[in-house]
Amino acid sequence: MRTTAGDAVGIEFPIFAFSHCRDVVAAVSRAGGLGVLGAVAHTPEQLEIDLQWIEDEIGDLPYGVDLIIPAKYAGDENDGFTVDDVVQLLPIEHKEFVQDILARYEVPDLPAEPTSSGRGLARAGAAAPFSAATAGPQLDIALAHRTPFVANALGPPPQFMIDRVKEEGRLVGALAGTAVHAERHVAAGVDIIIAQGSEAGGHTGEIGTMVLVPEIVDAVGEVPVLAAGGIGRGRQLAASLALGAQGVWCGSVWLTTDEAETHPVVKQKFLGATSADTIRSRSITGKHARMLKSAWTEEWDREDTPDPLGMPLQPILTAAAQARINRAAHNPGSGAEKLANYFVGQIVGSMNQRKTSAQVVLDMIDEYIDTVHSMQTQLEA
Repeated sequence: MRTTAGDAVGIEFPIFAFSHCRDVVAAVSRAGGLGVLGAVAHTPEQLEIDLQWIEDEIGDLPYGVDLIIPAKYAGDENDGFTVDDVVQLLPIEHKEFVQDILARYEVPDLPAEPTSSGRGLARAGAAAPFSAATAGPQLDIALAHRTPFVANALGPPPQFMIDRVKEEGRLVGALAGTAVHAERHVAAGVDIIIAQGSEAGGHTGEIGTMVLVPEIVDAVGEVPVLAAGGIGRGRQLAASLALGAQGVWCGSVWLTTDEAETHPVVKQKFLGATSADTIRSRSITGKHARMLKSAWTEEWDREDTPDPLGMPLQPILTAAAQARINRAAHNPGSGAEKLANYFVGQIVGSMNQRKTSAQVVLDMIDEYIDTVHSMQTQLEA
Protein backbone atom coordinates (compact mmCIF):
# COMPACT_ATOMS: atom_id res chain seq x y z
CA MET A 1 0.00 0.00 0.00
CA ARG A 2 1.33 3.42 -0.95
CA THR A 3 0.18 6.53 0.91
CA THR A 4 1.88 9.84 1.63
CA ALA A 5 2.10 9.13 5.37
CA GLY A 6 3.36 5.58 4.90
CA ASP A 7 5.99 6.65 2.39
CA ALA A 8 7.12 9.49 4.68
CA VAL A 9 8.25 7.04 7.37
CA GLY A 10 9.11 4.15 5.07
CA ILE A 11 6.50 1.50 5.99
CA GLU A 12 4.64 -1.08 3.91
CA PHE A 13 1.21 -0.59 5.47
CA PRO A 14 -0.05 2.83 6.69
CA ILE A 15 -0.85 1.52 10.16
CA PHE A 16 0.64 3.55 13.03
CA ALA A 17 0.40 1.50 16.23
CA PHE A 18 0.54 3.39 19.52
CA SER A 19 1.46 1.22 22.51
CA HIS A 20 3.19 1.56 25.86
CA CYS A 21 4.56 -1.95 25.34
CA ARG A 22 7.85 -2.29 23.50
CA ASP A 23 6.95 -5.83 22.39
CA VAL A 24 3.88 -4.54 20.53
CA VAL A 25 5.92 -1.74 18.94
CA ALA A 26 8.52 -4.18 17.63
CA ALA A 27 5.93 -6.70 16.44
CA VAL A 28 3.96 -4.13 14.43
CA SER A 29 7.09 -2.66 12.84
CA ARG A 30 8.21 -6.14 11.84
CA ALA A 31 4.75 -6.77 10.34
CA GLY A 32 5.02 -3.73 8.06
CA GLY A 33 3.41 -0.97 10.12
CA LEU A 34 4.97 1.65 12.37
CA GLY A 35 5.08 0.79 16.05
CA VAL A 36 4.99 3.95 18.18
CA LEU A 37 6.16 3.68 21.80
CA GLY A 38 4.15 5.72 24.31
CA ALA A 39 6.88 7.08 26.56
CA VAL A 40 4.91 9.12 29.08
CA ALA A 41 5.41 6.69 31.98
CA HIS A 42 9.05 5.89 31.20
CA THR A 43 11.93 7.21 33.22
CA PRO A 44 14.84 8.36 31.05
CA GLU A 45 16.73 5.21 32.03
CA GLN A 46 13.88 2.89 31.09
CA LEU A 47 13.23 4.73 27.82
CA GLU A 48 16.87 4.32 26.84
CA ILE A 49 16.66 0.60 27.57
CA ASP A 50 13.40 0.11 25.66
CA LEU A 51 14.44 2.07 22.56
CA GLN A 52 17.70 0.15 22.33
CA TRP A 53 15.77 -3.11 22.74
CA ILE A 54 13.34 -2.15 19.97
CA GLU A 55 16.18 -1.27 17.59
CA ASP A 56 17.94 -4.55 18.34
CA GLU A 57 14.67 -6.40 17.60
CA ILE A 58 13.66 -4.68 14.35
CA GLY A 59 17.00 -3.91 12.74
CA ASP A 60 16.70 -1.12 10.17
CA LEU A 61 12.90 -0.99 10.25
CA PRO A 62 11.35 2.32 11.42
CA TYR A 63 9.43 3.01 14.63
CA GLY A 64 8.14 6.07 16.46
CA VAL A 65 7.99 7.63 19.92
CA ASP A 66 4.99 9.39 21.46
CA LEU A 67 5.27 11.99 24.24
CA ILE A 68 2.66 13.90 26.23
CA ILE A 69 3.24 17.63 26.69
CA PRO A 70 -0.02 19.50 27.35
CA ALA A 71 -0.48 23.04 26.10
CA LYS A 72 -1.70 24.23 29.51
CA TYR A 73 -0.25 22.87 32.70
CA ALA A 74 -0.49 23.95 36.34
CA GLY A 75 2.81 25.42 37.46
CA ASP A 76 4.03 26.46 34.00
CA GLU A 77 4.62 30.00 35.20
CA ASN A 78 7.12 28.67 37.77
CA ASP A 79 9.01 26.33 35.42
CA GLY A 80 6.72 23.44 36.30
CA PHE A 81 5.92 21.57 39.49
CA THR A 82 7.80 18.69 41.00
CA VAL A 83 5.92 15.71 42.43
CA ASP A 84 6.51 17.11 45.92
CA ASP A 85 5.00 20.46 44.90
CA VAL A 86 1.88 18.75 43.59
CA VAL A 87 1.42 16.62 46.69
CA GLN A 88 1.30 19.79 48.78
CA LEU A 89 -1.49 21.16 46.58
CA LEU A 90 -3.80 18.15 46.85
CA PRO A 91 -7.02 19.09 48.72
CA ILE A 92 -7.67 17.04 51.83
CA GLU A 93 -11.22 16.36 50.59
CA HIS A 94 -9.88 14.58 47.52
CA LYS A 95 -7.28 12.60 49.44
CA GLU A 96 -9.94 11.44 51.90
CA PHE A 97 -12.28 10.48 49.06
CA VAL A 98 -9.65 8.28 47.40
CA GLN A 99 -8.84 6.64 50.73
CA ASP A 100 -12.54 6.07 51.31
CA ILE A 101 -12.86 4.26 47.97
CA LEU A 102 -9.93 2.00 48.81
CA ALA A 103 -11.30 1.27 52.26
CA ARG A 104 -14.85 0.50 51.13
CA TYR A 105 -13.59 -1.85 48.42
CA GLU A 106 -11.08 -3.40 50.85
CA VAL A 107 -8.05 -2.78 48.66
CA PRO A 108 -4.90 -3.81 50.57
CA ASP A 109 -1.92 -1.52 51.05
CA LEU A 110 1.18 -1.80 48.89
CA PRO A 111 4.25 -3.48 50.37
CA ALA A 112 6.45 -1.14 52.36
CA GLU A 113 9.13 -1.11 49.64
CA PRO A 114 7.48 -1.63 46.25
CA THR A 115 9.78 -2.82 43.49
CA SER A 116 10.46 -0.13 40.89
CA SER A 117 10.31 -1.04 37.21
CA GLY A 118 11.10 2.42 35.95
CA ARG A 119 7.43 3.09 35.25
CA GLY A 120 4.38 3.63 37.42
CA LEU A 121 4.43 5.61 40.66
CA ALA A 122 5.75 9.14 40.45
CA ARG A 123 9.03 9.59 42.30
CA ALA A 124 9.40 12.19 45.05
CA GLY A 125 11.51 15.13 43.89
CA ALA A 126 11.01 14.30 40.21
CA ALA A 127 9.29 16.58 37.72
CA ALA A 128 5.53 16.12 37.70
CA PRO A 129 4.19 13.69 35.08
CA PHE A 130 2.67 14.90 31.79
CA SER A 131 4.93 17.97 31.78
CA ALA A 132 7.54 19.59 29.56
CA ALA A 133 10.10 19.05 32.33
CA THR A 134 9.46 15.32 32.13
CA ALA A 135 9.21 15.12 28.35
CA GLY A 136 12.39 17.13 27.67
CA PRO A 137 14.80 14.33 28.63
CA GLN A 138 12.52 11.80 26.89
CA LEU A 139 12.76 13.83 23.68
CA ASP A 140 16.56 13.99 23.94
CA ILE A 141 16.73 10.21 24.25
CA ALA A 142 14.31 9.61 21.38
CA LEU A 143 16.34 11.84 19.08
CA ALA A 144 19.57 10.16 20.15
CA HIS A 145 18.12 7.01 18.60
CA ARG A 146 17.03 6.59 15.01
CA THR A 147 13.26 6.94 15.21
CA PRO A 148 12.03 8.93 12.18
CA PHE A 149 8.80 10.05 13.86
CA VAL A 150 7.99 11.77 17.17
CA ALA A 151 4.41 12.64 18.16
CA ASN A 152 2.80 14.72 20.88
CA ALA A 153 -0.39 13.13 22.14
CA LEU A 154 -1.98 16.01 24.02
CA GLY A 155 -2.50 19.42 22.47
CA PRO A 156 -0.14 21.35 20.22
CA PRO A 157 3.53 20.38 20.46
CA PRO A 158 5.55 23.11 22.14
CA GLN A 159 7.77 25.00 19.72
CA PHE A 160 10.95 23.67 21.31
CA MET A 161 9.80 20.14 20.49
CA ILE A 162 8.98 20.95 16.86
CA ASP A 163 12.27 22.78 16.38
CA ARG A 164 14.35 20.00 17.93
CA VAL A 165 12.71 17.26 15.89
CA LYS A 166 13.12 19.15 12.64
CA GLU A 167 16.73 20.05 13.42
CA GLU A 168 17.43 16.32 13.62
CA GLY A 169 15.72 15.70 10.28
CA ARG A 170 12.81 13.75 11.77
CA LEU A 171 9.05 14.13 11.36
CA VAL A 172 6.79 15.50 14.08
CA GLY A 173 3.15 14.51 14.53
CA ALA A 174 0.35 15.76 16.75
CA LEU A 175 -3.17 14.67 17.68
CA ALA A 176 -6.06 16.99 16.92
CA GLY A 177 -9.70 16.81 17.99
CA THR A 178 -10.98 19.71 15.87
CA ALA A 179 -10.13 21.26 12.51
CA VAL A 180 -9.01 24.46 14.28
CA HIS A 181 -6.52 22.49 16.37
CA ALA A 182 -5.18 20.83 13.21
CA GLU A 183 -4.73 24.19 11.47
CA ARG A 184 -2.75 25.48 14.46
CA HIS A 185 -0.55 22.37 14.39
CA VAL A 186 0.23 22.89 10.71
CA ALA A 187 0.96 26.59 11.24
CA ALA A 188 3.45 25.61 13.96
CA GLY A 189 5.24 23.19 11.63
CA VAL A 190 3.72 19.77 12.38
CA ASP A 191 4.34 17.26 9.55
CA ILE A 192 1.58 14.68 10.17
CA ILE A 193 -1.81 15.35 11.75
CA ILE A 194 -3.57 12.61 13.72
CA ALA A 195 -7.31 13.31 13.57
CA GLN A 196 -8.58 11.61 16.71
CA GLY A 197 -12.31 11.10 17.05
CA SER A 198 -14.22 10.73 20.28
CA GLU A 199 -14.37 6.93 19.92
CA ALA A 200 -10.66 6.73 20.74
CA GLY A 201 -9.22 5.47 24.00
CA GLY A 202 -7.29 7.79 26.28
CA HIS A 203 -7.42 11.59 25.99
CA THR A 204 -9.96 12.45 23.32
CA GLY A 205 -12.41 15.13 22.31
CA GLU A 206 -16.11 15.11 21.48
CA ILE A 207 -16.31 14.90 17.66
CA GLY A 208 -16.74 11.48 16.06
CA THR A 209 -14.11 10.13 13.65
CA MET A 210 -16.45 9.94 10.63
CA VAL A 211 -17.14 13.68 10.89
CA LEU A 212 -13.72 14.81 12.12
CA VAL A 213 -11.42 13.21 9.53
CA PRO A 214 -12.80 14.89 6.40
CA GLU A 215 -13.04 18.21 8.25
CA ILE A 216 -9.36 18.05 9.12
CA VAL A 217 -8.32 16.72 5.70
CA ASP A 218 -10.04 19.70 4.08
CA ALA A 219 -8.54 22.13 6.61
CA VAL A 220 -4.87 21.16 6.31
CA GLY A 221 -4.44 20.82 2.55
CA GLU A 222 -1.45 18.72 1.50
CA VAL A 223 -0.36 17.80 5.04
CA PRO A 224 -1.00 14.06 5.52
CA VAL A 225 -3.66 13.06 8.04
CA LEU A 226 -3.99 9.84 10.01
CA ALA A 227 -7.45 8.79 11.14
CA ALA A 228 -7.77 7.73 14.78
CA GLY A 229 -10.60 6.64 17.03
CA GLY A 230 -12.64 3.46 16.67
CA ILE A 231 -10.22 1.88 14.18
CA GLY A 232 -9.04 -1.69 14.47
CA ARG A 233 -10.33 -3.52 11.39
CA GLY A 234 -9.73 -3.44 7.66
CA ARG A 235 -13.13 -1.98 6.87
CA GLN A 236 -12.31 0.94 9.13
CA LEU A 237 -8.93 1.33 7.41
CA ALA A 238 -10.71 1.45 4.03
CA ALA A 239 -13.24 3.96 5.37
CA SER A 240 -10.44 6.16 6.72
CA LEU A 241 -8.67 6.28 3.37
CA ALA A 242 -11.99 6.98 1.65
CA LEU A 243 -12.42 9.97 3.98
CA GLY A 244 -9.10 11.36 2.75
CA ALA A 245 -6.74 10.09 5.45
CA GLN A 246 -3.31 8.79 4.46
CA GLY A 247 -3.24 6.10 7.12
CA VAL A 248 -4.59 5.15 10.54
CA TRP A 249 -3.44 5.57 14.12
CA CYS A 250 -4.54 2.66 16.32
CA GLY A 251 -4.03 2.24 20.06
CA SER A 252 -6.75 0.24 21.77
CA VAL A 253 -6.68 -2.75 19.43
CA TRP A 254 -3.22 -3.80 20.66
CA LEU A 255 -4.29 -4.00 24.33
CA THR A 256 -5.62 -7.56 24.02
CA THR A 257 -2.78 -8.90 21.88
CA ASP A 258 -0.49 -11.64 23.14
CA GLU A 259 2.42 -9.20 23.45
CA ALA A 260 0.54 -6.50 25.39
CA GLU A 261 1.46 -5.81 29.01
CA THR A 262 -2.19 -5.07 29.87
CA HIS A 263 -3.11 -6.23 33.37
CA PRO A 264 -4.53 -9.77 32.97
CA VAL A 265 -7.77 -8.88 34.76
CA VAL A 266 -8.27 -5.77 32.63
CA LYS A 267 -7.39 -7.69 29.45
CA GLN A 268 -10.09 -10.22 30.29
CA LYS A 269 -12.56 -7.38 30.89
CA PHE A 270 -11.68 -5.96 27.46
CA LEU A 271 -12.23 -9.31 25.76
CA GLY A 272 -15.74 -9.48 27.21
CA ALA A 273 -16.68 -5.82 26.77
CA THR A 274 -19.00 -4.22 24.23
CA SER A 275 -18.61 -0.88 22.48
CA ALA A 276 -21.02 0.60 25.06
CA ASP A 277 -18.77 -0.30 28.00
CA THR A 278 -16.49 2.77 27.86
CA ILE A 279 -16.82 6.29 29.24
CA ARG A 280 -14.98 9.61 28.92
CA SER A 281 -13.79 10.35 32.44
CA ARG A 282 -11.38 12.74 34.16
CA SER A 283 -10.98 10.36 37.08
CA ILE A 284 -7.39 9.23 36.39
CA THR A 285 -5.52 12.05 34.63
CA GLY A 286 -7.67 15.12 35.21
CA LYS A 287 -8.47 15.45 31.49
CA HIS A 288 -11.26 13.68 29.66
CA ALA A 289 -9.99 10.26 28.66
CA ARG A 290 -11.99 7.31 27.36
CA MET A 291 -11.61 4.22 29.51
CA LEU A 292 -13.43 1.07 30.50
CA LYS A 293 -16.38 1.59 32.83
CA SER A 294 -15.74 0.14 36.27
CA ALA A 295 -16.54 0.77 39.91
CA TRP A 296 -13.73 3.37 39.83
CA THR A 297 -15.43 5.52 37.18
CA GLU A 298 -18.81 5.06 38.87
CA GLU A 299 -17.44 6.36 42.17
CA TRP A 300 -16.09 9.52 40.54
CA ASP A 301 -19.33 10.04 38.60
CA ARG A 302 -21.53 10.25 41.69
CA GLU A 303 -23.16 13.64 42.38
CA ASP A 304 -21.95 13.66 46.00
CA THR A 305 -18.25 13.23 45.18
CA PRO A 306 -15.60 15.90 44.54
CA ASP A 307 -14.86 16.81 40.93
CA PRO A 308 -11.57 15.43 39.61
CA LEU A 309 -8.64 17.81 39.87
CA GLY A 310 -6.79 19.20 36.87
CA MET A 311 -3.58 17.84 35.40
CA PRO A 312 -1.07 17.14 36.99
CA LEU A 313 -2.85 17.05 40.37
CA GLN A 314 -5.28 14.24 39.55
CA PRO A 315 -2.65 11.71 38.33
CA ILE A 316 -0.55 12.34 41.45
CA LEU A 317 -3.67 11.98 43.61
CA THR A 318 -4.62 8.64 42.06
CA ALA A 319 -1.24 7.05 41.25
CA ALA A 320 -0.79 5.12 44.49
CA ALA A 321 -4.45 4.09 44.53
CA GLN A 322 -4.20 2.74 40.98
CA ALA A 323 -1.05 0.82 41.93
CA ARG A 324 -2.84 -0.74 44.91
CA ILE A 325 -5.84 -1.66 42.77
CA ASN A 326 -3.73 -3.23 40.05
CA ARG A 327 -1.67 -5.24 42.52
CA ALA A 328 -4.76 -6.77 44.16
CA ALA A 329 -7.11 -7.04 41.18
CA HIS A 330 -6.10 -10.63 40.39
CA ASN A 331 -8.21 -11.82 43.36
CA PRO A 332 -11.57 -12.94 41.86
CA GLY A 333 -14.58 -11.11 43.28
CA SER A 334 -12.44 -8.61 45.18
CA GLY A 335 -13.11 -4.91 45.40
CA ALA A 336 -9.88 -4.28 43.51
CA GLU A 337 -11.12 -6.43 40.62
CA LYS A 338 -14.30 -4.35 40.46
CA LEU A 339 -12.33 -1.08 40.47
CA ALA A 340 -9.71 -2.15 37.90
CA ASN A 341 -9.89 -0.47 34.50
CA TYR A 342 -7.71 1.13 31.84
CA PHE A 343 -7.91 3.50 28.89
CA VAL A 344 -9.61 1.94 25.87
CA GLY A 345 -11.72 3.09 22.94
CA GLN A 346 -15.09 1.95 21.65
CA ILE A 347 -13.36 -0.53 19.32
CA VAL A 348 -13.14 -2.70 22.46
CA GLY A 349 -16.41 -4.27 21.32
CA SER A 350 -14.50 -5.92 18.45
CA MET A 351 -11.52 -6.93 20.59
CA ASN A 352 -13.01 -10.26 21.66
CA GLN A 353 -10.35 -12.69 20.46
CA ARG A 354 -6.73 -13.12 21.51
CA LYS A 355 -4.27 -12.53 18.66
CA THR A 356 -0.66 -11.63 18.10
CA SER A 357 0.06 -8.03 17.07
CA ALA A 358 1.26 -9.24 13.68
CA GLN A 359 -2.00 -11.11 13.15
CA VAL A 360 -3.96 -7.94 13.89
CA VAL A 361 -1.98 -6.15 11.17
CA LEU A 362 -2.45 -8.96 8.64
CA ASP A 363 -6.17 -9.30 9.42
CA MET A 364 -6.62 -5.56 8.89
CA ILE A 365 -4.89 -5.71 5.52
CA ASP A 366 -6.81 -8.80 4.39
CA GLU A 367 -10.14 -7.22 5.32
CA TYR A 368 -9.07 -3.94 3.69
CA ILE A 369 -8.35 -5.78 0.41
CA ASP A 370 -11.68 -7.61 0.56
CA THR A 371 -13.48 -4.32 1.21
CA VAL A 372 -11.82 -2.54 -1.70
CA HIS A 373 -12.59 -5.44 -4.04
CA SER A 374 -16.24 -5.38 -2.90
CA MET A 375 -16.47 -1.65 -3.59
CA GLN A 376 -14.92 -2.12 -7.02
CA THR A 377 -17.52 -4.79 -7.79
CA GLN A 378 -20.29 -2.38 -6.82
CA LEU A 379 -18.91 0.21 -9.23
CA GLU A 380 -18.75 -2.35 -12.03
CA ALA A 381 -22.30 -3.58 -11.48
